[in-house]
Amino acid sequence: MHSFPDQPRIHLHSRLWPALAIVMLVLQLLWPHKTWTALLGVLGGGWLIAYIWARSLARNLYAEREMRYGWTQVGDRLQERFTLTNLSFASAIWVEVQDHSTLPGYSASRVTAVGPEEVTQWSTEGACTRRGLYTLGPTSLLTSDPLGLYTVEMGIPDTADLLVLPPVLNLPTIEVASGGRAGEGTRHRRAALETTVSVQTVREYIPGDPLKAIHWPTSARRDGLFVRQFEQMPASDWWIFLDLQESVQAGAEERSTQEHGIILAASLADRGLRQGHAVGLVVYGRELVWIEPQRDPGQLMKILRALALVETGRRPLEQLLLQARRSIRNGASLIVITPNMNADWVSPLFGLTRNGITPTALLLDPASFGGTQPSRPMVDLLQSHNLTFTLVTADLLDQPDAQPGAEGHWEWRIDGRGKAIPVRKPVQVEWRRLR
Repeated sequence: MHSFPDQPRIHLHSRLWPALAIVMLVLQLLWPHKTWTALLGVLGGGWLIAYIWARSLARNLYAEREMRYGWTQVGDRLQERFTLTNLSFASAIWVEVQDHSTLPGYSASRVTAVGPEEVTQWSTEGACTRRGLYTLGPTSLLTSDPLGLYTVEMGIPDTADLLVLPPVLNLPTIEVASGGRAGEGTRHRRAALETTVSVQTVREYIPGDPLKAIHWPTSARRDGLFVRQFEQMPASDWWIFLDLQESVQAGAEERSTQEHGIILAASLADRGLRQGHAVGLVVYGRELVWIEPQRDPGQLMKILRALALVETGRRPLEQLLLQARRSIRNGASLIVITPNMNADWVSPLFGLTRNGITPTALLLDPASFGGTQPSRPMVDLLQSHNLTFTLVTADLLDQPDAQPGAEGHWEWRIDGRGKAIPVRKPVQVEWRRLR
């Protein structure tokens, strides 16, 4: 925590000059001579000018800090604009701007100059590399007189909270079991989408939609793929259970099962809401996050905010599934994201399937993240019980849309041959002053 004085402070930086001036004064009083008089005039006059110079800068130097942003997700480019105004008659031959922001890997500190009655402006840029809640600012300014006798210190206590959300990706290789098939898992019964004939409206194509649902006249007219939306199409609740038990995680920092699991949860929440599902989130890291399934427009932001702040904890997935039995209603889809390759959590999952709940397991392969736990036994177990699953390796997210930012937020488009290709999305930005 940085504290700044309410008013600018002027510090005597070098005591040698005043000491010499005092010595010259003593010599002049004891042994008057024109040499001492000349030196006293130079030293004393310089001392006085330096103080007046520093005092003028302390009263007339101002700074403003503004933040430019469109999205605040991992990979986004953060831009800030600084304006330094000098209303003094004196020039600030150097001004050190010290940034005390907490955003990892980002610093707006620099040294600049501003002439008398002038304004100088510059911009800084940095990448948001980690999810979480950070603070931009406060800022401190240091400057001095030309002789370096006095240092002027002033603070800009203005700050802004910056919440960096996990990236939201479209994952064409992962599907959620809702009477269809999930990822590389086994086949299930076809969804009602394929047997219903009463069309209500159309919507944009989402990877995973069956190609036979594409409405070609609308797609041709709007120059993009659109699918038919049916009156009787089931839109079951999606419950996303993210396992953040600390002892089962593998990898470090961004290339870890923890961060990949959070990205998967965010991306699947976005997909489910766009498909018309009510989506909820359950995470038990350091604290319990329990977000009931809803379809309202603010649900995605609520989930992303929760995922931006979660940390690992000690509660095992097995206990979480056991506690959820009475909360998840019949017909819901349960998506479990876990790097745990022990079979402890599988039995509670079977209990939920007997209650009419359709599960999908997204297994984060610990070995691909540098862990030692093998995934083969868990894969064989899920296959033997005909449960839908996808084995997620560390390289699944090594794709263009895993790094959105100023160079382009990425989304998937489907070409004429049904192949998913990434394209850039425009980013809207604006300037906002820190407060």
